[in-house]
Amino acid sequence: MFGYTFQWKQALARLPQMLDGALVTMQIAILSMVIGIVLAVLLTVFRRSGSRILGAIATTWVEVARNTPALFQIYMAHFGLASFGIHLSPYVSLLVGITFNNAGYLAENFRGALKAIPETQTRAGRSLGMSPLQAFRYIVMPQMLRIAFLPMTNQMVWAVLMTSLGVTVGMNTDLFGVTQALNALTFRTFELFAIAAVIFYLIVKVIQTAARLIAWRLFRY
Repeated sequence: MFGYTFQWKQALARLPQMLDGALVTMQIAILSMVIGIVLAVLLTVFRRSGSRILGAIATTWVEVARNTPALFQIYMAHFGLASFGIHLSPYVSLLVGITFNNAGYLAENFRGALKAIPETQTRAGRSLGMSPLQAFRYIVMPQMLRIAFLPMTNQMVWAVLMTSLGVTVGMNTDLFGVTQALNALTFRTFELFAIAAVIFYLIVKVIQTAARLIAWRLFRY
């Protein structure tokens, strides 16, 4: 077809290298989610603190993360910080960019989840002698995380897909970077990227299936 000869055997011989790249992709995605959740909780606390400064920091973070391209955020981590003498490796730059994005989106998800939790629950905690922070930690936050669980799953999927942007800052150890490097060596563009697409698809399906099982196990009642 169109004079192109498929050579799947040659491409499949590179599968072990691509799977190693997939592990790096998952590592970055998981780290960015764990750190992003912690930061998102802090941003949520900042918004509820009543402090104008902390509230402004949280609002600015969320607005920038949600209203600028993820590629811009990765570029700022890699090239922008370098202007100030802070040189990050492609791996760290990609991790920082995705984490920044995750934290902003998750903080907004948490804000929406908080609206579904009656204020009376916080007042009930306070009536039991809890401080505002204790009431948030032991009463509000567990419910907030439960309500936001499915949006968090979607953000995890997005984090996996965003790792492909790392190639723009020289990342060559993740799945997309490894595929790009192999393509430069073998010129089997269609085969290699088709295999990479299947691996990405399978990773996403595993995440979605695992999320459904976790939700069924933890949130049955």
